[in-house]
Amino acid sequence: MSDFKLPSDLSYNRGLVENPTAYAKERGAASWLFLIGDEFASMPGGISYADVQKAVPQTARVISDPPRVLTLELARQQVAALEALPRPTVITCRLGPRSSATAYLYAGLKLGVPYEEIIAAAEEENAPFCASDEYKEWVRLSLEVLREETV
Repeated sequence: MSDFKLPSDLSYNRGLVENPTAYAKERGAASWLFLIGDEFASMPGGISYADVQKAVPQTARVISDPPRVLTLELARQQVAALEALPRPTVITCRLGPRSSATAYLYAGLKLGVPYEEIIAAAEEENAPFCASDEYKEWVRLSLEVLREETV
């Protein structure tokens, strides 16, 4: 069993974020990576990027929600955004699967943790992305390629 855990200064949502300001305050967030497109703002329970920008001093947006497919290019953009944001940082998508995948990908990449240990830790924490073989494969492939690119 690995000692790997998601760093405490990086968090993700598990369900809808109803009040962005309260959500950011509860987590002590200095920044926010928003993975949602404009379509979500008009949906029931949706929030806009403008709502997020009002909630924390620094934000970034990499639109990664369905129907968009998670790609290596999105992984690169998400990692770059997280590199630029101060901690603590929250990452959100609509319900949590993509934000949790991004959080574990980034933490594993930065800490040099093998994929198997990342997945074991994520499964132990019931990270929402673990329910999707597609998202787990995206984390594996992105981790592999991004590690090669930084060597």
